[in-house]
Amino acid sequence: MVTEVRGFTDPQKEEYFRKRFRDEEQASRIISHIKKARSLHIMCHIPVFCWITATVLEDVLETREGGQLPKTLTEMYIHFLVVQAKVKRIKYDGGAETDPHWSPDSRKMIGSLGKLAFDQLQKGNLIFYEPDLTECGIDIRAASVYSGVFTQIFKEERGLYQDKVFCFVHLSVQEFLAALHVHLTFINSGLNLLEEQQTTSMWPKLFDKPKLQSLHQCAVDKALQSPNGHLDLFLRFLLGLSLQTNQTLLRGLLTQTGSSSQTNQEAVQYIKEKLSENLSAEKSINLFHCLNELNDRSLLEEIQQSLRSGRLSTDKLSPAQWSALVFILLSSEKDLDEFNLKKYSASEEALLRLLPVVKVSKKAVLSFCGLSEISCDYLAAALKSNPSHLRELDLSDNNKLQDPGVKHLCDFLESPGCGLETLRLMSCGLSEISCDYLAAALKSNPSHLRELDLSSNNKLQDSGVKHLCGFLESPGCKLETLRLMSCGLSEISCDYLAAALKSNPSHLRQLDLSYNNLKYPDVKQLSDLKKSPDYRLEKLGWS
Repeated sequence: MVTEVRGFTDPQKEEYFRKRFRDEEQASRIISHIKKARSLHIMCHIPVFCWITATVLEDVLETREGGQLPKTLTEMYIHFLVVQAKVKRIKYDGGAETDPHWSPDSRKMIGSLGKLAFDQLQKGNLIFYEPDLTECGIDIRAASVYSGVFTQIFKEERGLYQDKVFCFVHLSVQEFLAALHVHLTFINSGLNLLEEQQTTSMWPKLFDKPKLQSLHQCAVDKALQSPNGHLDLFLRFLLGLSLQTNQTLLRGLLTQTGSSSQTNQEAVQYIKEKLSENLSAEKSINLFHCLNELNDRSLLEEIQQSLRSGRLSTDKLSPAQWSALVFILLSSEKDLDEFNLKKYSASEEALLRLLPVVKVSKKAVLSFCGLSEISCDYLAAALKSNPSHLRELDLSDNNKLQDPGVKHLCDFLESPGCGLETLRLMSCGLSEISCDYLAAALKSNPSHLRELDLSSNNKLQDSGVKHLCGFLESPGCKLETLRLMSCGLSEISCDYLAAALKSNPSHLRQLDLSYNNLKYPDVKQLSDLKKSPDYRLEKLGWS
């Protein structure tokens, strides 16, 4: 259950497939394929999706030796549906391997499950009850058959008061079936289920047949209007289902297609128009996933070419191109071990555009970038929403950051998920007030920080060190390195530090007090502490 909530890390994704496929060559081929198809690799964060992927790829490798493996989410879920239909046909209906995938009964079953999936997705429901099934034409007496036969898609459990409750094995399966239902309904009857007011009349003439383009545009608009992104995956699937190659995979379930390459191109164009607007990073990223489902990578290739040539000029990037850059960096096959803002643009605007990348990086170098307190406000908010990745943050030489910036940053430092180990704030125009903020935040959540560099903040002074010592002597402090070079300190700071280290001597390994107004007698009391058996200081810098 914990794994289901936390999801898989990248190494755990590989571990899953190596355990699932004992054949080393087969496992390596599958892992290599998933890494190349970045949308699949990202989704493998979800353990259930790893199982779906393994189920599909095992079948594809067995039935089509040397065949092409699914590259998009829509392909993967279509294959999954087909595999389950095949299992039902052979295992439960006594059919043969060569029989058609879809019988009238299985088509009806998918139709009913699709209607249920869409209706409940609209309402935001993940758990359903017997009346919900009845409303969608699912016979209650046959519910056990549905759950018994299609256990890999739909399941039945006992609820809190022993009532029967039903759900799909994962929300993504519900979203796929909902998209399939909307697509089938539109192709078969011209009814757009996404419109608020439906027209009841059927097509009076053949040339009045509604265009699939109108459904796609409506779906894009609905997804962008959703405040919580609940239609994001639904939109990807709906657009992916319009590809002729995917409809070929569903032959027997789809009786007519109603799509063309022109329809797909119109959808691509509409999405690019939306990307030219100033959308949130999350919405832009989903639209790029949608383009991927439609096999269009033109915007991404344009930016990738500039990146490869070293001629990327962020000063001239349009909103759509900024979004493309973010998507490329997030989808990079290399782990985001270090993000350096100066590689793209040393500016506040660039940071705000690239925050989604900072959120998933392990190290962020944002030094010499002209950042202010506004940057820290946005940065702290972004990191709080996904705080577990960042281990090292360098904000040095941003002298407009100052005390208000540190106050914003402390919102992140005291959040429960913060795992920051190194924080550098050299030459940021800080005073004793920043030390007060930092000490309070680190005392409330002290267990991770190992290195703190506050050098070249000459307004910090003795009163700032006094505040810091409140953190150093707290029981949870694990700080190993503290740098306070050129901070306007006097002998009083040495008194504060000596007292703090006497009360909690076991962690600090390096203390740098260079370029302060100190003489040997001032620091001698710190070196004399080495007589204590618990004292761990290895390096004491002063000049």
